[in-house]
Parts: sequence; structure tokens; C-alpha cells
Amino acid sequence: MRRTLMFCLTLLMAPTAKAEPTRDVLWVALQTCILAKKTIGKPFPCLAVDLGNKDHPGTGVLRAPGQRTHTVVMPTDTVVGLEAPELQQARGATYLQEALAARRYVVDALGGRLAIEDVGLAVNSAGGRSQDQLHIHLDCVKPGVRLALRRYAVDIGKHWAPMSIASERRRFFALWVPADEVRSFNPFAALSRLPGRSVNLQEISFAVISAPAGDARPSLFVLAYRSPQAHAERLLDHQCSNVAKATAS
Repeated sequence: MRRTLMFCLTLLMAPTAKAEPTRDVLWVALQTCILAKKTIGKPFPCLAVDLGNKDHPGTGVLRAPGQRTHTVVMPTDTVVGLEAPELQQARGATYLQEALAARRYVVDALGGRLAIEDVGLAVNSAGGRSQDQLHIHLDCVKPGVRLALRRYAVDIGKHWAPMSIASERRRFFALWVPADEVRSFNPFAALSRLPGRSVNLQEISFAVISAPAGDARPSLFVLAYRSPQAHAERLLDHQCSNVAKATAS
């Protein structure tokens, strides 16, 4: 059973997963976690499962097989992706909070050698994802992305505006979320206010990155872009290269 579950999770994270005829591998794996949580009190193969209640939607936290830090947070209810209408309501903010809290699993995997603010979140578009169940990717932020945020942070405000990232050949829009608004902020709803042509949420992807520790504006930055295969996960570093270099030196 363990081998079967790990095989399913491997399909989920494999680069070729888009070619698979089935797009519910993640959902099947989560159902196993939920069953284990209910029957034996342990969420195997997930890292954690919150079953939720009528006032609070449930979530599961999974580690990508064979990867030390790459972690995924997903709803226990059926939610097809970031374009799901229900995410425009309060539960969209709840899922963000659950993902922010789950950043500790990435930090723990690195033995505490990474500041929690350097763990980013990303959600891919309908064409850029492998599964039709909302899943929020968590991992280290690419150094070039952090550098760009440091350079442009003072110019990023509470309304979407264009932002350049030298290492990424995409036109991003950036938004700043003040610290006192983070708890109630709903990134899914914010996407519907992107400037330009009519917004098709199926063709949008976004990432959420905290301001660095000690920053004068403790807050969040949201980076989004449009494309039929938008894949903001590209802003994450699944090798956590900065930490690896620091450890080697």
C-alpha cells in the first residue's frame, strides 16, 4: 500500500504528469490521507490533515516524493483550481493562511537554515497545472526573484502594477499586501482585478512571497501573469540553491 501511494504522488509531481490521462491523482492521494487520519489518527502519506468543520474548510499538506523541500497544500473539499467561483469568497483567504502556516515544513526540512519569509507560494493556471484539484506549491524563492523584489519593493503598491523580473521572460503584475491586511487578504479575488483585457482566471497564475525578515514593511507581495499555460511555480527554487551553497561553504 505504501508503494502504491508513493507511486501516485510521484505521478503528481513528475514533469510529464500533464501527459497523463488522469488529472485526479492528487485527489486520490488526499483521500487516503483523510481516511488514515480518521481511522488511525495519522495522516499518512500526508504531513498533516485538518479535517475542518462547518465554519473552517479542511486542508491537507503533502511532500513531493523524492524532494526534500517541495510541499503542497490543498483543500479537502473538491476545488478544481484557482478559477473556482467559491475561492472568490472567504475560503480563498483561509487557504492562503493555511499555506502560509505550512511554510514551516519547508523550513524544518532544511534544519531551520532558511527564514520562513524565504518560502514562497505558487498556484499554476489550468493549462500550467497537472491536476484539477487546487494545490498550492511551497518551496524556496528563487534568488533572482528576491533580488527583483528588493529592487522594486518601494514602487509596489496596493494596486496591481507591472513589474520586471530579469530572470523571467514574462510580464508580471505585482501587488503589495500590508501586514495588517494579510489575515483577511484573498489572492484569488484579487486576481479578478488585474488590469488590462477581460480577466480569464483559467489563464492566470500567481505567487505569494513575504517581505524579507526585518523589512521595514512586513507584508506580502503577490506576483501574477497571464498565459494559457501560466506557471508561477517557476518563481520557486525546488533545489533551494542558496541554502545548499551556504551549507557547502
